[in-house]
Amino acid sequence: MDYSEFKGLKISRLGFGMMRLPILDGDYGKIDLSTTAKMFDRAIQGGVNYFDTAWPYHNGASETAAGEILSKYPRGSYFLATKFPGYDIPSFEKTEEIFAEQLRKCRTDYFDFYLMHNVDNADVGYYLDDAKYGHMAYFKKERDAGRIRHLGFSTHGSLDTMRRFLDAYADVMEFCQIQLNWFDWKFQQAGEKVRLLKEYGLPVWVMEPLRGGRLANLEKEDNDFLASKRAGSTAADWAFNFLRQLSDVVVILSGMSTPEVLESNLHCFNETEPLSAGELAALKQVEEKLAGSKTIPCTGCRYCVSHCPMEIEIPKMLTLCGELKMKGNDYYIHNELELIPKEKRSDNCIGCRSCEEVCPQHIKISEEFAAFKPNPV
Repeated sequence: MDYSEFKGLKISRLGFGMMRLPILDGDYGKIDLSTTAKMFDRAIQGGVNYFDTAWPYHNGASETAAGEILSKYPRGSYFLATKFPGYDIPSFEKTEEIFAEQLRKCRTDYFDFYLMHNVDNADVGYYLDDAKYGHMAYFKKERDAGRIRHLGFSTHGSLDTMRRFLDAYADVMEFCQIQLNWFDWKFQQAGEKVRLLKEYGLPVWVMEPLRGGRLANLEKEDNDFLASKRAGSTAADWAFNFLRQLSDVVVILSGMSTPEVLESNLHCFNETEPLSAGELAALKQVEEKLAGSKTIPCTGCRYCVSHCPMEIEIPKMLTLCGELKMKGNDYYIHNELELIPKEKRSDNCIGCRSCEEVCPQHIKISEEFAAFKPNPV
């Protein structure tokens, strides 16, 4: 197993994410505990010692499963992480109650890692208002008491949102969990987020290394191309190995829903090497092809905006239209929409096509807007 060092701790770089556990009868809230327990046993046998759950995962059943299964192991033999659900605004009024319930559900006296969950564009203001809610002061007190060993935060937010949070709490936070993979390095400014965290001296925990499975299921032509560069490798191997060559990354979380996925992940983190310079160049070729085929060639010139009678933020909306084409990221889309005033969003388009007449890239903007229908979250 590949391990990282963090403040004197030896942590498996492969973390067991508990958001996509095996389920029964297609019910997300009904975890298959028997299969999950066997997977935990195998993961621990394979060297995994980091387990990540959260208040909402599996409709609240994930933390309970963590407690039931992990309690048979010595508490000091694994690291357990969970999160404060600040994305759900009423939670700020129930901080102590929620934390106590999390300890009870997880059958533990402390959490090794505790995160402010989903510090994003819509809720960052609540996270920043510690004077009103007292949540950060409370969690600092719990850390001092030893019931939290390390405090961090997760975010899908913009660079500006991250900086606002860090400017307020950089002295409290010890790590940050972000969506990071070889495609989003540029597509969602993940590379810039890594650099921002480095500026504040925070190491990186990775979520969505496979972009919800999208990067593990490439087109056959792309799979064959990558396999020709490293015999026997899978698309998932390439995604994980891209992250393993980043020195700022401590933990790479994978939501493992089947024993087969677990075995594949263990093989990658036990047997294979991070990518060479030549292999990174090959991956960049696939990234450029994927971006070119799935995104919209907007250059952000804003000629369209000056000709739009509704003053829609067309370049920003086109970015989200391209994101939707990639699939599996509706949450990110809704989060970014929070940064765009409602009157400047694409659903205000009247189809006059004035924008298209001046677009240097000849984008069919009105058609892209008409097709933009993200799923509700």
